[in-house]
Amino acid sequence: MSEGVEWALHSCINLAWIGPERAVPAARLAAWHELPAAYLNKQLQALARAGILASTSGPKGGFRLARPLAEISLMDVVVAVEGTAGAFRCAEIRSRGPGAVPTAGDGPACVIAQAMGRAELAWRRALAEQNLEELRQQAERRTPQAPERLRTWFHGP
Repeated sequence: MSEGVEWALHSCINLAWIGPERAVPAARLAAWHELPAAYLNKQLQALARAGILASTSGPKGGFRLARPLAEISLMDVVVAVEGTAGAFRCAEIRSRGPGAVPTAGDGPACVIAQAMGRAELAWRRALAEQNLEELRQQAERRTPQAPERLRTWFHGP
C-alpha cells in the first residue's frame, strides 16, 4: 500500500478539524505535514472522484469533506487511492520450471493464492468496519491539543 493512503487518511481528519466552512488548498494541507503538494493533490483528487471529498476550483478553491467522517470507512479511502485490485497477484509460478504442476482451470487452486485471498478478505473487512470518525475520536483522545493546533496554524491566532 502506498503512503498516499496514509496521507489521504490524515488529510480527511485534518479537513474535519479545520471545519467545513471553506475549501482548503492541497498545498496548505501538504504544508502541515511537509508533504509534496503535487503528490498529495493526486490523492485528494482521487478522494474527490470517489465522493469522499468535494473540490472547488478558483482562487478560494480547494478541498472539503463531501460527507461526514462517520460515513467514510478506511476501506473507502484505500479503494479511492489504491483502486480495487487485490494486493496479492498469483502468477501461477507453480506451472513453470522442472517442477511444473498442471494448472488447468479445473485443477486444484494454488494453496498460497487461497491463503492470501482469505487474509486479504479479513483485512478488507476490518478496514470496512472502521470509519474516520472513530479514528478522529481516537486521535483526539491521544493528542487533545491537535485539532486546536491545526486550526490555529491554518486560520492564524
